[in-house]
Amino acid sequence: MKYTKRGRLRFSSHRDFQRAFERALRRAAVPMAYSAGFTPHPKVSYAGAAPTGVASEAEYLEISVATRCDPADLRELLDSSLPTGLDIVEIVEAHGGNLPERLQASIWELALSGVTTEEAGRAVTAFLAAEEVEVGRMTKNGLRTFDARAAVVDLTVTTPDGNDAGHQGVDAKSGSPCAILRLVVRHTTPAVRPDDVLSGLRLVAELVTPTAAAVTRLAQGPLDTATNTVTDPLAPDRAVLAVELSSQGDEDLRTGPQGGAEPVVEASNR
Repeated sequence: MKYTKRGRLRFSSHRDFQRAFERALRRAAVPMAYSAGFTPHPKVSYAGAAPTGVASEAEYLEISVATRCDPADLRELLDSSLPTGLDIVEIVEAHGGNLPERLQASIWELALSGVTTEEAGRAVTAFLAAEEVEVGRMTKNGLRTFDARAAVVDLTVTTPDGNDAGHQGVDAKSGSPCAILRLVVRHTTPAVRPDDVLSGLRLVAELVTPTAAAVTRLAQGPLDTATNTVTDPLAPDRAVLAVELSSQGDEDLRTGPQGGAEPVVEASNR
């Protein structure tokens, strides 16, 4: 299942989304499969959630259901049960494989209001030229230091209208310069987040952003190392479904329509 965090809902935490999604499951009367034990819980698996305060066009989760559901109908029911900004984009039936393992990298967009494309370009060049960029992050166990450079697959500068940087970008709302960074980063442990890369840019090139960067995850999925791009994690499931539908169509042509009740199964939807 692919969903988004847009607008003001980007400030919702992962726990906030979990509560909203579980309420949506109840409102939509989804026939959920539940865990065993004294306190059964609906089988929901969240993968690679974006940090609080970050918008995203590509969040993913899996649910297990007690009876097979039509993905299109389920998407409509759940989407209408969630607040605007938490939008269900697509649901496909799972056909094996581990969804979290497919989420190998993310594409991020960072809007740096008050920073010219020239300033950003110089900082990006210095960052990419460095073999290692050590940054620190405060955790519950104290300050943790790690290399932010190793996980970065690609980092480029564009302008607000989407053209490659070659002139000073301007934020149409404020009229101030605005550089856009397009970042492709591997999912590693510890995770390298967009703010860690910004910390690295500040260290290697003294790039200072007057205001907080507006960050959006554009995609996450398998990493194509040949092109340094991120591909669709749901593509394998769609491919299996297409083969099954094609085979079913051939079988119907040979045998004609078959009657009988639909079996009760535990299925998984992504």
